Amino acid sequence: MKQFDISKIVRSNVAALEPYSSARDEFKTQGKEMVFLDANENPNENGLNRYPDPQHFEVKKSLSKLRNVPAENILLGNGSDEVLDLIYRAFCEPGKDNIITLPPTYGMYKVLAGINNVENREVYLNHDFEPDATAIMNQVDDDTKMIFLCSPNNPSGNSFNDDTVSSLLDNFNGLVVIDEAYIDFSEKDSWLSKLEYFPNLIVTQTFSKAFGLAGIRLGALFASKEIISVLNKIKPPYNVNQQTQEKALKALNDLDSINSQVSEILTERNRLSKQLLEYDFISKIYKSDANFLLLEVDDANKRYQDLLKKGIVIRNRSNQPLCENCLRITIGTPEENKTLIKAFKELDNE
Repeated sequence: MKQFDISKIVRSNVAALEPYSSARDEFKTQGKEMVFLDANENPNENGLNRYPDPQHFEVKKSLSKLRNVPAENILLGNGSDEVLDLIYRAFCEPGKDNIITLPPTYGMYKVLAGINNVENREVYLNHDFEPDATAIMNQVDDDTKMIFLCSPNNPSGNSFNDDTVSSLLDNFNGLVVIDEAYIDFSEKDSWLSKLEYFPNLIVTQTFSKAFGLAGIRLGALFASKEIISVLNKIKPPYNVNQQTQEKALKALNDLDSINSQVSEILTERNRLSKQLLEYDFISKIYKSDANFLLLEVDDANKRYQDLLKKGIVIRNRSNQPLCENCLRITIGTPEENKTLIKAFKELDNE
């Protein structure tokens, strides 16, 4: 197991912070009906008049069983973007520290760096959309606090090589953040199984993709107890609302339905990967471990507009490094995918 001292990278003001203690943090239920007169709530019961559980105990308990990670190693937030923002605020000194991102990648890493006044050092992936560990480590200095890896990667769809990721975890003395938003669509194992071996590892996941709950805004962060403890000091006390917690629990108790949907998406992804190659204006389809495909076409701007005219909205990724003339297409329902195929067939015959 790697030796890692979290106290050496946490911001000094955060280390010294006395966290806010909410009314619901200050007692533990005694297993009987309680009269709540502690939080200045409206006492008239309507299902939402009480503050939600600030530590999201029931959701964490269910998620812990699913992901085989102790609940004490889990932090929940208002979407993955909130938990990502929390790690910037906990570990990066504004105007001094830097982070490393690997374009083409999820754009919020860069946005959050700008919001928190943290330098973003970009090291492009290679032409196979894989990280170059040597090039990354060459950009590291004493003020580099985090390296962000999106695996499976957005927008390319591939999962990163395990040996490369392990090398970064072993050799970097800051935090390695692996964003696994699309892990449920991948055949590769999650890095959650390696948490106990790498105390500088943070894994983030979301309920927006495989769980089909983008609308409730729920993200999860998995890390050592020490890292979770730091983040709990600065998270808002009631950052995950009651309805979100209830919806998440309902999904976690209906995994058969979730698994069925994921299975259908994978079947459709494989079908589209073969069918779309039949059209002359599509030159390449990248292998995907996610719920989308990255296509290289003859003229991405034109094909994007062509599909819009047919009522189909996709994502033009041509403005991203290494993605010239590339379109990203989310896997839809079987009926939506038939509509897409029909549109491509018509474009191919024009």
